[in-house]
Amino acid sequence: MQNIKETLLKIMFAALRASKPEDNFKYIPSKPEGKTIILGAGKASASMARAFEQIYPHKIEGLVVTRYGHSDKTKYIKVLEASHPIPDRNGLNATNKIIELARKARNKDLVIFLISGGASALLFSPIKGISFEEKQYLNNMLLKSGARINEINIVRQSISAIKGGRLSHLINPSNLITYAISDIPGDDPRFIGSGPTVNSNVKVEDAIRILKKYKIDISPNILKIIKKNNIPITDETPFYFVSTPMMALEAAKKEASKIGFLPFILTDKLEGEAYEEGKKMAELAIKIKYERKYKNMFLDKPIVLLSGGETTVTVKGSGYGGRNSEFMLSMAKRLNGLNGIYSLAIDTDGIDGNMDNAGSYISPQTLKKANEKNLNMDKFLKLNDSYTFFKEIDDLIITKPTLTNVNDFRAVLILPS
Repeated sequence: MQNIKETLLKIMFAALRASKPEDNFKYIPSKPEGKTIILGAGKASASMARAFEQIYPHKIEGLVVTRYGHSDKTKYIKVLEASHPIPDRNGLNATNKIIELARKARNKDLVIFLISGGASALLFSPIKGISFEEKQYLNNMLLKSGARINEINIVRQSISAIKGGRLSHLINPSNLITYAISDIPGDDPRFIGSGPTVNSNVKVEDAIRILKKYKIDISPNILKIIKKNNIPITDETPFYFVSTPMMALEAAKKEASKIGFLPFILTDKLEGEAYEEGKKMAELAIKIKYERKYKNMFLDKPIVLLSGGETTVTVKGSGYGGRNSEFMLSMAKRLNGLNGIYSLAIDTDGIDGNMDNAGSYISPQTLKKANEKNLNMDKFLKLNDSYTFFKEIDDLIITKPTLTNVNDFRAVLILPS
């Protein structure tokens, strides 16, 4: 067998290729009587805009906003960049321009909205009465709290002038079509980018409950505004998936089979604390290795466990690193150098947390390399500093921005004894 790390990376890149927007637009709309206006937001919005330009044969114009460093070359659609995951003024300004274009659309126009993960922070317009700084604070506290992505997006909808179907309300009466790259466990359109063009059944009580659950303090003024920020109900409009976590996992499964492995997709919606889920994954791998079977199938060749979804990290330390590297560090601790088990985990957008890596890789050598450098796994886990740990042992995975985002990707290879 070739280098195991390179083999797992080959499977990972198959998943990333399947996640990109090229060749994944299954429905191409007809030319409208009026204009075709492209709007969008998210880490993949620029690559989606470029791909749509290549397949749509009619005149178009518009604007999308993406994360710094995630831009792509477009001919007709303007691309702006802003901060993620903490919103900044550039995101606010870009959102105001998108709102202006939405309001100018007429009933004979066609508005194409391109959305992907990251849009919640990039498409940023606080409801009247909530300041830029207050919304920034709430966003930051939610990210550090350990709240699940759907919970975070419920709160975001409750304090927004554009999320939760409100953008669709602004675009009306123009025709509207939404294309999405999903980063949400379960692919619920209401929560992809906090659902700016999708009717939401979120209630203000849900947002208040979540804030209380994670002990995030808000002022009486913000509480009053949230209670009054009702979500408008608009007509349902066409919504198409360009790519999803399961599409990435199916491509990875196909690649693993070609290599000669037995691949199994565990789930496309794994959630929970990264530390706990990493430990559980290690225990599953250990069980399979010693019993030499999975789902009553005997392990007569290498087995690969594939999963997607999005774990969370309750940040108590420095926070240098993301959920995937913390997942890997927790898994490595539980494996304790056990032979025959290898794994990688990445965020498919190419950025795990707040650093420059996509994720990390572990092997039976992880413990040995840590001991050689006198690195204590417990210490790095306590500090939420998985990045420094894996940098020290040279096992970060760095892809640079991938221009897509279908959440996390994990592959665990278990070799026969």
